[in-house]
Amino acid sequence: MMRIVFMGTPDFAVPSLNQLIQDGHEIVGVYTQPDKPKNRGMKLTPPPVKVVALEHDLPVFQPKTLKDEAVQQELAALAPELIVVAAYGKLLPKAVLELPEKGCINVHSSLLPKYRGAAPINWAMLNGDTETGVSIMYMAEELDAGDVILTAKTPIDPEEDLPSLWDRLAKVGAEALAEALPLLAAGTAPRTPQDSTQATFAPMLSRELSPIDWTKPMAAIRNQVRGLIPWPCATAELAGQRFKIYKTAVGTATDKTPGTLLSAGKKGIEVACGDGQSLWITELQAEGGKRMSAAAYLLGHPMNI
Repeated sequence: MMRIVFMGTPDFAVPSLNQLIQDGHEIVGVYTQPDKPKNRGMKLTPPPVKVVALEHDLPVFQPKTLKDEAVQQELAALAPELIVVAAYGKLLPKAVLELPEKGCINVHSSLLPKYRGAAPINWAMLNGDTETGVSIMYMAEELDAGDVILTAKTPIDPEEDLPSLWDRLAKVGAEALAEALPLLAAGTAPRTPQDSTQATFAPMLSRELSPIDWTKPMAAIRNQVRGLIPWPCATAELAGQRFKIYKTAVGTATDKTPGTLLSAGKKGIEVACGDGQSLWITELQAEGGKRMSAAAYLLGHPMNI
C-alpha cells in the first residue's frame, strides 16, 4: 500500500478515488477545485470529489493554483510516494511533478496518443469513433505526453450518448488504476513512450460547436448531438424557434435540400441532411422551455409543414 495524494474534481474522478480507498491505500490528501457557484441561486457547490473525500474523513485541499510556493510546501509536507490525478482540471508544475518518489500518474480518458487534451470523451464521440478507452500514464510537463503504463479499451455504441460513455469510462479508469498501482508499488510498471507523430488533440468545448450544419452527412450530425451532451448541446433553428437537440434517430433517403423540414408528428421532427438522408429529432428543448420528447413539444406547438 502506498502514501497517495489524489487530485480530481468532477464525477468522472469519483470511481478512481473510491478504488484507492477500497484497495486500502493511505490517502494523505485530496486536492480538488474550489467550490463553485451553481444554478440560479449561485449557491457555492462542492465538487463531487470533495463530497466523497469528506464522507471518508480525508483531508481536502482546494488551492486556486499549484504554482504558489506555499501550496507546494504544504503538498511536500504530506510526503506522498505517488500523486494520482483524474480530471483535476489544473496543470501540475514541474516542482509538483518531481515531488513524489514514484512520480505522478494520470487517469486519462482516451487511448493515447489519440485525444490529448481537455475533452477526449467528447471528441471520440464527435468524430464517430467506434472504440475508445483509458490510459494510465506518467505525467510529464507537456500535456498528456508522458509514457503510458497501461490502457483499457471499451466500444462506443452508435446509439449511446456522452453521459453513458463518460460513466463507463470512469469505471474503466478506476479498474485500470487498480491494475497499475501494484506494478508501481513493486517498481515493475512498464513505460511505453507515446508516438508523438500519431498524437491528436481534444480541445475544450465551446458554444461554437453547437449550431447544426444541415449540409453535413446525417451520421456526422447524429455524432454532434451525442457528443455535446450535457454542454454545450447541439442547437438548431426549426420553424423560426431555436432548440437544443438531445436525441435523434436515423431517417430515410430524401432528395430535398439540406435543412428542409420534411415532417413533424408522433415520430418527431424529420429534417433533410447533406448526404441524401434525413434525420429524426426525437428529444429537444425550446429556448426557455424544458427538455422533452419532440412529439410532446409538437402537441402544444404544431409545425405546419
